[in-house]
Amino acid sequence: MNRQHPDISCCEPVCGHSHGTASLKENFPDAETFEKLSSFFKVLGDPTRMKIMWALDRKELCVCDIAELLDMTKSAVSHQLAILRHTNLVKYRKEGKSVFYTLSDEHVRLLFEAGLDHVNE
Repeated sequence: MNRQHPDISCCEPVCGHSHGTASLKENFPDAETFEKLSSFFKVLGDPTRMKIMWALDRKELCVCDIAELLDMTKSAVSHQLAILRHTNLVKYRKEGKSVFYTLSDEHVRLLFEAGLDHVNE
């Protein structure tokens, strides 16, 4: 038996609900904003960077500590940290010759933890 399912992605042929989009159009971000947002989430889409962020969510660490924790070279960790720094996801502070990394702010912490909570549900 061949059943056709209605296309639930569309309204009726004549849609009468467009009254709700005028205010959205007025406040619609520009293309550059969406490009930045897309790039931001692409950075978050890497498992190694997520591991680094998980560790930094719990404790301030130096490159050596992160490299040891993730069984990676310091060079590879530094590369990932540079990407995270470039998108303002992590920040660093210097203490003598040592450099310590943390998540950049509470927004990043909340975003990371919300994502982790979501996937663990």
